Amino acid sequence: MGEENSEAILVISSLISASHSIKVFSAKWQSIRHKLEELFSNLAAIHNWESALPAVSHSILATLNHCHQLAKQCLDLSYSGKLLMQSDLDIVSAKIDAHINNIFDVYAAGLLTRTDAIVVSRPTAAASRDDVRFYVVDLLSRFKIGSTDMKKQALLAFNQVIQEDERYITVALRLDNFVGFLVNFLDFKDGEIQQEAAKCVCLIAGSESWKSALIGAGAIAPLIRVVESGNEASKELAATCLLLLTENSDNAWLVSAHGGVTALLKICGGGDGGELVALACAVLKNLVGVEEIKRFVVEEGGIPQFVNLAKSKDEMIKIRSVDLLQTMACNDESIKEMIIEEGGVRALVRALSPKWSLATKTREMALRGIVNICCSSETSLHLLVNYGFMDHILYFLRHGEASVQELSLKTAFWLSGTSEEGRKAMGEAGFMPVLVRFLDSKSIETREMAAETISSMIVLPKNRKKFVHSDQNLGLLLRMLEVNNSGNKKLLLSILMSLTATSATARKKIATSAYLKHIEKLAEAQVSDAKKILRKISSNRLGSFLNGIWHS
Repeated sequence: MGEENSEAILVISSLISASHSIKVFSAKWQSIRHKLEELFSNLAAIHNWESALPAVSHSILATLNHCHQLAKQCLDLSYSGKLLMQSDLDIVSAKIDAHINNIFDVYAAGLLTRTDAIVVSRPTAAASRDDVRFYVVDLLSRFKIGSTDMKKQALLAFNQVIQEDERYITVALRLDNFVGFLVNFLDFKDGEIQQEAAKCVCLIAGSESWKSALIGAGAIAPLIRVVESGNEASKELAATCLLLLTENSDNAWLVSAHGGVTALLKICGGGDGGELVALACAVLKNLVGVEEIKRFVVEEGGIPQFVNLAKSKDEMIKIRSVDLLQTMACNDESIKEMIIEEGGVRALVRALSPKWSLATKTREMALRGIVNICCSSETSLHLLVNYGFMDHILYFLRHGEASVQELSLKTAFWLSGTSEEGRKAMGEAGFMPVLVRFLDSKSIETREMAAETISSMIVLPKNRKKFVHSDQNLGLLLRMLEVNNSGNKKLLLSILMSLTATSATARKKIATSAYLKHIEKLAEAQVSDAKKILRKISSNRLGSFLNGIWHS
């Protein structure tokens, strides 16, 4: 039977080639060509089979010979009538369909005991779409009727081509059941096949336009099963796929309905480290946007688990868990309080300690977490001070990398607006001399933020006194006012207004400063704040003059 199978494969190759030259009944010949490609792949996949079914091979050859005759008549335009030819083409098309189904039935019955498959060569990069389709159809045949090894080889081959050329995915998604087979392989007992299938599905999920095909094929449930019971590599791939699919919040309920939330929480609380836990946190972050799912996570004890993960030495776990916590805390005061009660503030502040060697991204996430979780709690402010948060922010304002320094400045700005207690703690910690240096920054945004933070802080008399006491603070403030390209004159004048309104020392220092002339020029230019400052200074001079006369 192997000889007849080889003969059939050769005839099919000839027919496929000839069909491209046929100019009549194009749609019907295109359909027949696609079916011939699938039949070719099926026969190639079971080449040299050993079974007691010679009738199948005889029947296939008979159909192919008939098809060859029809092809010749269409090429020569020697057929007797259009209607008769259309009927003959429909009959031969149906027969090819029947042969494909028969081969699958033979395979399903376990009658094939040998599979020395003919391997279809992978098309070149310049291959036509038809060549790509032919190759993908061949892979599908191996998925259907190949042995375990053949299935594995086909999955490996598909993974390779889709990483290099998206056309293979596009063609595969248009073939009936191709994605369905990939999804079914996720439940395969063979670990290697399951892993390769997870890799395929993950690659497909990476494109927004292809995700719906996976959802339609029912990929969510088997992906959750892989997350629960696959090998480590398969679990990570499946979790990555769930992460990609749940970027669309509409799919969150599907994950929840199939027990995905419970499975992910189990991973987070299992005590294991590594990428899988970080991925589980990331998927949960996508899911908790649905209020009901967030409440379920809270009820299942998720908050203590995530706070514990925020203490992890694994930085990716730390980043993902903090991101999850702040997402859950967004606009939810009760969850913010739970995080604080479970020790979340301490865990976040610890990630900022300069004595730990941590990545910039980790520190950035910790800072954002603190701002988002502690933004409305007086208790959290006391905890921040007690855990050394102020010292950490000052350290990064002085020595941090650009991104961390910028975020630290934003955090200082946030702190200055929290409460009087916050401004008092900043003054005691020594923020003002450090903030003043940012008034000389090249960045307009940085200068403005530093100025606004100082402006908020000096509302407190104690901070104002400290600021004025330093000649360096006031000197730099005045010098920045004189810089022509300074984009925040209004803010600087506002700070000077606040100082001159309540501090005789400030008025005296400004009056004797070399920068007073610039304030006078601004006043001459009808800048109202400059005029007010001069009036305060003038009244101070008059008071001093009268005071001198009184005591003379």
